[in-house]
Amino acid sequence: MIVDTQFQVYTSYKMKLAVYLEILDLMHACGTRECLKTISKNYPEHSYNTLVSIFCQDYQKKTRKSHYKHHKPEVMEEYYQRYLKGVSQSYKEPVLLRIAEEVDLSHSLLARIVLERHLAHTKYEGNSPPKSVVTHLMKDTSLIEDSVLSFEVQQCILNDANYGPLVDNIKHSVGAEYEFILQEKLHNRGLAFLGEDDMRSRGYDKTPDIKLEVPIAVDGYVVNWVESKASFGDEYSHSTYLKDQFWSYQNRFGPGMVIYWFGYIDELDVHRNRGILLKDHFPDDIVTLHDTFSKHA
Repeated sequence: MIVDTQFQVYTSYKMKLAVYLEILDLMHACGTRECLKTISKNYPEHSYNTLVSIFCQDYQKKTRKSHYKHHKPEVMEEYYQRYLKGVSQSYKEPVLLRIAEEVDLSHSLLARIVLERHLAHTKYEGNSPPKSVVTHLMKDTSLIEDSVLSFEVQQCILNDANYGPLVDNIKHSVGAEYEFILQEKLHNRGLAFLGEDDMRSRGYDKTPDIKLEVPIAVDGYVVNWVESKASFGDEYSHSTYLKDQFWSYQNRFGPGMVIYWFGYIDELDVHRNRGILLKDHFPDDIVTLHDTFSKHA
């Protein structure tokens, strides 16, 4: 059950850029999630979930930057041969987990590379298998015919807290949960709205999570739509969202509001006058059309 928190006093999750960079430096010095509890004690004004979101986003940026290095054909084949040698020597722990740590690569990503090479050697006469086939097997490792490799891939997915299909599923679930929370808040405030499915049924392609039937005002700015992001708004993700989503929403539906539930870098909130407002929660002090009429009654 969702409790109506419209009168709750919120803790702000906004973060100054200088503080964000300090936290990133501490994360880079440690390199693992183990440091997050210590960092949380040094920055008690920011939630643990905010720090987890920052860590995961930074890890994924690092993974994208090093992608080319690990996906050179000769490197992929080297990883596969190391795996074959490892399983032939009967190590007690999963071989792929150890190799991933040694080469500083996501467990899930290494598992995918080795699975690709295994399929290339056993099913596709040395050619790369279709990506859709590999993705399907990564999502259901029981379908991998080689039982040893099936177990190894499964262990990589289960032990990867930052990347891979399990993380994708968790992110999707958390995103859906916060969209539901947003909808509950709108219902509790008596605000009529259309969801994504409603809008797509009307022929719209790119749609925000919420299109308000009647605009509201937040901090003196008109809001026609609301986008829910169950993540921290850093420079990279926000600039990507602006280009791929937010400006399209603003052009089609007018000004709107983005909620980064785990906070955002304060200095990114610079587009209010152009129709994009940032928040870290659904605000208490909204102004509705009913409020406006009441004042002038």
